[in-house]
Amino acid sequence: MSLESQRRRFLWALNSRRIYGQVPLLHALVFLLQMMVVSILTRRYKSYYAARPVLTTMITNAVLGGIADTTAQLLTAIRQRAVRKPGGVTKDDFIAIEIHDLDTKKPFGPSELIPDSLRLPPPFDFERLTRFMAYGFLMAPVQYKWFGFLSSTFPLTKTHGTSAALKRVAFDQLLFAPVGLACFFTFMTVAEGGGKRAITRKFQDVYVPALKANYLVWPAVQTLNFRVVPLHFQIPFVSTIGIAWTAYLSFTNSSEEA
Repeated sequence: MSLESQRRRFLWALNSRRIYGQVPLLHALVFLLQMMVVSILTRRYKSYYAARPVLTTMITNAVLGGIADTTAQLLTAIRQRAVRKPGGVTKDDFIAIEIHDLDTKKPFGPSELIPDSLRLPPPFDFERLTRFMAYGFLMAPVQYKWFGFLSSTFPLTKTHGTSAALKRVAFDQLLFAPVGLACFFTFMTVAEGGGKRAITRKFQDVYVPALKANYLVWPAVQTLNFRVVPLHFQIPFVSTIGIAWTAYLSFTNSSEEA
C-alpha cells in the first residue's frame, strides 16, 4: 500500500469518529494542537517579541488565523451533518447554529440526504487552513507598520488620550479596514485558483456585507485597543478578538463558493 493511500485511510478513520456523537475527532485534534502552540506563545511572547517583534507577530497572526478557520470548519462540519440527515436539524443538534439561511433558500433534496450509516462530517480542509494561516502570516508586517504609524502620528497623552485613540480608530476604519478586507478576499480567491472573474464575483457578492459587518464590530474593539492595550500587545489583541471575526470571514468566503 502506498504512503498516500495510508495517509488517506488514516485521515478517513479519524474523520469517521466523533466526540460526544457530534464533534469530528480530526477537527478537534487540529484545534487542540493549535491551542498547544498558543500556550507556548503566551508564556514566552514578551521575550520573543523583544528579540524579533515582526517575526513573532507574523507567527502569532498565523496561529490565531488557523484557530479561526479551524473553528469555522468545525462548526460547518457539525452543521452539515445535522442539516443533511433525514428530518433535518432537531432539538438535539444544539450546536448546529444556522449561521446562513442557505438551507431555507435551497433545502437538500431526497438524493442529497445522508443516512446515519453513511453520514460523515466534511473532511478537514488542510489547504484552506494553510491559506488562512498564510494570509495572517503575510499581513502581520503590514499591520505592524500600520499600528506603529498610528502610534507615532497620534500619540496618547494625559490630556489627549481619548481623542488620540479615536483619531487612530477613524484612520484605521476609514483607510485600513476597506483595503485590508479587499486584500483578504483577493488573496483567498487567488490562492483558491480563481482569476479576475472570480475576484469580481466575490466582491459583488460578499465584500459590501462583510464591510458593513466590520463597522458593527471593529470601531468599538479598536477604541479599546488603542486606548488601553500597550503597543506590543495591540496586534495579538486584535488577532485574538479577531478569531470570531476571521471565522465569520471563513464562513462568508466558503458560503460564497457554495
